[in-house]
Amino acid sequence: MLHEDERIDQLYAEDIKIIQSAQVFSFSLDAVLLAHFARVPKKGQIVDLCAGNGAVGLFLSKRTRAAIDAIELQPRLADMARRSVSLNQLDDQMTVHTLDLKDSLSVVRHNSCDLVVCNPPYFKGLPTSKKNPNEHLAIARHEIHTTLEQVIDISAKLLKTNGRFAMVHRPDRFLEILTVMQACHIMPKRVQFVYPKEGKEANILLIEGIKEGKTDGFKIAPPLLTYDKNGEYTPEVREMLYGK
Repeated sequence: MLHEDERIDQLYAEDIKIIQSAQVFSFSLDAVLLAHFARVPKKGQIVDLCAGNGAVGLFLSKRTRAAIDAIELQPRLADMARRSVSLNQLDDQMTVHTLDLKDSLSVVRHNSCDLVVCNPPYFKGLPTSKKNPNEHLAIARHEIHTTLEQVIDISAKLLKTNGRFAMVHRPDRFLEILTVMQACHIMPKRVQFVYPKEGKEANILLIEGIKEGKTDGFKIAPPLLTYDKNGEYTPEVREMLYGK
């Protein structure tokens, strides 16, 4: 089940076990925040783009009966996700596809999804001097194989009218994200900024939009702090990770 550099981690709040490896990718708080932020349909169809080792889809599985399709380009990560699906006995609900997200419509029908979630690469195409020597991490963090425009464009094609799109990203690309979403007919509806601690600038952005949604009704959720003054997780974040 496990390769020699792998371990099994657990998100206690959702009682989900995940196969991880520091050599290729480990899910971060971003995945937990996105899964918690997304409004999940009780049934229907969910797609997780840039799925990595499957963390977001696995976390969502506990809150829905919807079918979940995870799309991941890197074979090593997709294989880890597949084994995690089996480990959690979710084979009937969740399917992992080793696929470039641009080819998502070959496995999921056009205009069929109730929710598309994505934890994409955050950084624009990188100069060679800055490239992470670990190819797996470089692809996960930088727009080498996909771009923000491609992520949002394919999400719009997957979503049915009034379907929801939820993404975690970086605040410095907020204006660009708003522009691209609207160009792809996904109307931004809800935003939450996450701050490492009090007095610091936001370092994580959570955003939700509705395909063909109306322009009114945009909401900014209360700010979320990751750590308190003692460097411990705040109660809200601790509950996401460990449950009540």
